[in-house]
Amino acid sequence: MKKALLVWGGWDGHQPKEVGEILTRALRDHDCEVEVRNTLDAFRDEQELKGLDLIVPIWTMGHIEKEQLQPLLAAVKSGVGIAGVHGGMGDAFREQTEFQFMVGGQWVAHPGGAGITYGVNIVKPDDPIMAGIEDFEVTSEQYYMHVDPAVEVLATTSFGEVVMPVTWKKRYGEGRVFYCSLGHSAEVAAMEPVLKMVTRGMLWAAGAT
Repeated sequence: MKKALLVWGGWDGHQPKEVGEILTRALRDHDCEVEVRNTLDAFRDEQELKGLDLIVPIWTMGHIEKEQLQPLLAAVKSGVGIAGVHGGMGDAFREQTEFQFMVGGQWVAHPGGAGITYGVNIVKPDDPIMAGIEDFEVTSEQYYMHVDPAVEVLATTSFGEVVMPVTWKKRYGEGRVFYCSLGHSAEVAAMEPVLKMVTRGMLWAAGAT
């Protein structure tokens, strides 16, 4: 059985508790043992973190202390997976560039706010995370991000002629990293194609697939 730690908090506008409940259920439905915490102090014990298979942070913005961040980075670098969605991982701890480097991207803007209807295009349909998921539309925030060019892009969206990654995977040291910029609210996180790809991404990051 894979062991996961889900930590939620930060800006309430992204419904971290509710999104966390959705992702917790998804992991438990796939026989994962999930501990849920709502404090960044959950990251202080490096050895405890290194005993996990997966960490799921849901913490938009906020401030993380060095004593909380360094054990987290060390655990992922050593081989613990990390996976997250939207601002909960892609706009967390804005002053911590090493966290952004680990994630592979950082939110910059969402032109038009939360009411934009836009397309999500699957660019790696043969990847097991994306298998059977077709292009779809979502009405939500459309994230324009700074993105590491080394990430393996699984899905994209478009801002005019600009093609922007939505979902990707990468490595940070020995750790598997999965990120999806969808998930502004519990309603979006629960959408069938979104939840399917994020669940698969979390399991991939945990080494379960």
